[in-house]
Amino acid sequence: MTSNIDYIDKIPNNVDLGRDRVLQRALEHWQPAYMGWWYDMGPNESHNYDVYLRTAISVDPEGWAQFDYVKMPQYRWGIFLAPPTQGREVNFGVNKGQPAWQDVPGEYRSMLRRIIVTQGDTEPASVEQQKMLGMCAPSLYDLRNIYQVNVEEGRHLWAMVYLLHRYFGRDGREEAEALLDRRSGDADNPRILGAFNEPTPDWLAFYMFTFFTDRDGKFQLSSLAESGFDPLARTCRFMLTEEAHHMFVGETGVGRIVERTAQVMAENHLENPEQVRTLGVIDLQTIQRYLNFHYSVTLDLFGGDVSSNAASYYTTGLKGRYEETKIDDDHVLTEATYTVGTVSNGRVVGEEIPALNALNERLRDDYIGEVQAGVDRWNKVIEKHGVAFRLRLPHKGFHRQIGNYAGHYLSPEGEVMTEAEWKANRDRWMPSAADYTFVQAMMQGRVVEPGKFANWIAPPRRGIHTKPIDFEYIRFN
Repeated sequence: MTSNIDYIDKIPNNVDLGRDRVLQRALEHWQPAYMGWWYDMGPNESHNYDVYLRTAISVDPEGWAQFDYVKMPQYRWGIFLAPPTQGREVNFGVNKGQPAWQDVPGEYRSMLRRIIVTQGDTEPASVEQQKMLGMCAPSLYDLRNIYQVNVEEGRHLWAMVYLLHRYFGRDGREEAEALLDRRSGDADNPRILGAFNEPTPDWLAFYMFTFFTDRDGKFQLSSLAESGFDPLARTCRFMLTEEAHHMFVGETGVGRIVERTAQVMAENHLENPEQVRTLGVIDLQTIQRYLNFHYSVTLDLFGGDVSSNAASYYTTGLKGRYEETKIDDDHVLTEATYTVGTVSNGRVVGEEIPALNALNERLRDDYIGEVQAGVDRWNKVIEKHGVAFRLRLPHKGFHRQIGNYAGHYLSPEGEVMTEAEWKANRDRWMPSAADYTFVQAMMQGRVVEPGKFANWIAPPRRGIHTKPIDFEYIRFN
């Protein structure tokens, strides 16, 4: 395997695909189906645009991408693995200390396929969710960013499909076809995970999604990058390089909306959200309700607080913890415990359980710490403008559909309530139909003049890849 990408072959790759003609033909057979999916479910009315995009040209951390105008259907999607680590071992579980596997261990085949399919299914799902947003973009800068996210989610799908084709034979080929058959939000054939069937109806939702839900992707990929199955680990290591930009788009997107609102509030000495809305920006209370929704839905993606599947993945060496090799313990966990929350006698209490069964909850807690740091940065923007309001993460049991909190009704502060009490307050805590109508009405039409931005969002501090903010990031032709 080389660091540089082979762009001569029909499918760009750095895995010497040309030496395996059977695998190459199978992927070339899948490629037209992928392109059919892209034309059908990719960004609406965008196929003839020249978009200033980055494309991977190497997996070397120093200079791994180039930037140029590309028509998205001509984007060079392909298969890129990070370089192998000489002498790499399985670093956790009962197989700790064994050489990392280059082929799928037969006894773990089913579990490993399930992990790869679930991860792979999220990639096209987010493209489908965001299909229409380009029609109401707040600037060329933002339109370029969503297109960058979309093409890279498509490449991440290719990454998982390669593993399915290369290591799982006929079963893998069938799973790869199914990844193109499912549709986000489809009543009969939906995506596997709930958050990827939710609509993304506006740009505030998109930025929340890329901040919260793409960050879940970072933590899942980081755990898989620890895998004893080396091709999966190397695939995920390179995916993380691309994923960083997606989270940047989310954090700075929400931050710029917050900044514009705080500017308007300070300039006009306003606090009442209805008055703030009349000035053409999104009130902070509505932003808080969007935050509550996207955060709670994303917490469910980590799975049940108590999980035998997570224990099996860890014990077998298939999926580790976040930054596994930096943790100072025995990396076996048979004697360790971890505290998870649960509801008992009308209140939230902590319960000690075996650490192996609490791995989902530990990963969720790692995620919450990083998310809180991002919210703190948004609050510094608000504070800078002298506005008293602060954004807050709700309690981890708020609006949960999976795990120990499912079936319980908790307020954002963590108070256990009756179903009737919770529903009576629902529109105070979660986006209402009126909120969605207001936000979407503000986002009618897109801004196409270079350097111009919709009134409801502040400009970024700098452009993409040293380009100025008023660069022509999209040529509509």
